[in-house]
Amino acid sequence: MQYTKLGDRGPKVSTIGFGAWAIGGMNWGPTDDAVSIKALHTALDSGVTLLDTADVYGFGHSEELIAKVLKERGKGDIIIATKAGNDFYYAGKESDDGYGAIQQNYAREYLIEAAEKSLKRLGVDSLDILQLHSPDLEKLERDEPWEALIRLKEQGKIQYAGLSIQSFKESEQAHLLERHHEILDCIQVRYNLLERKAEKLLFPEAMKYGVGVIVRIPMLFGLLSGKFNRKSIFEGDDHRRFNLDTEKLESYLNKMESMSELYKRYADWSPAQIALRFGISHPACHVSIPGGKTPEQVRENCAASDMPGVTL
Repeated sequence: MQYTKLGDRGPKVSTIGFGAWAIGGMNWGPTDDAVSIKALHTALDSGVTLLDTADVYGFGHSEELIAKVLKERGKGDIIIATKAGNDFYYAGKESDDGYGAIQQNYAREYLIEAAEKSLKRLGVDSLDILQLHSPDLEKLERDEPWEALIRLKEQGKIQYAGLSIQSFKESEQAHLLERHHEILDCIQVRYNLLERKAEKLLFPEAMKYGVGVIVRIPMLFGLLSGKFNRKSIFEGDDHRRFNLDTEKLESYLNKMESMSELYKRYADWSPAQIALRFGISHPACHVSIPGGKTPEQVRENCAASDMPGVTL
């Protein structure tokens, strides 16, 4: 496992992290908590030091599973990056589709309260990284979310502040780095072999201000693992019913087929490892956070850290 500093001010992290959305038990198909805990232990045993979660993942369940693992082995050098802003506490009861009546809430006092609840679930005195969770741009034009991050830092409730950039809104939100780079220690960006818009505006701005970059969706919801085809079906509350619907799946698979030479060039690697190594090959990027529901997936993911860079 390779390690790097997350931007100019951030902590030292492994270049492959662990994305803990799937283990929350919602929106990714069936999960087994016992297997999820084994996957977390496997990640840490493999040298992973960054665990990325959010309060809304499983309505707190992802954070609770991480807390169990921390209790078993101690926190040590583990960096927990969580998120807040998707209000599931006061927005109403869970709906039939499993998503729940979630609404964006970036009011100052709400974010502070949400951070306190994450602290309690995780069983820590301070959150390593708290990220605003993919807010609409108009929420970020207000002072309150930024005031909340500043206050939480001053109180020692968080060590570093981050922003999860809303998917496909890079061009609209890149200016936020210029305006708030003194507050933001890191950003989280949707970036992978098939989605590279962040290279145009966000990455140059992040490098200019020394802001760390966490790469999310590095395998495009598992598609870049090479395990899906045009007949793949996602059922129940699995969000890929929408994010990888028939039309999107067809478009993405066509693009993957056009990259056959890339896969031949790195024939000794799995498609997942190629995708992950690409995500951290850009000089602006520091850590990629693939999900892993099983120990086997995690071991395959972690191996990408030690591979040479992938270029197109």
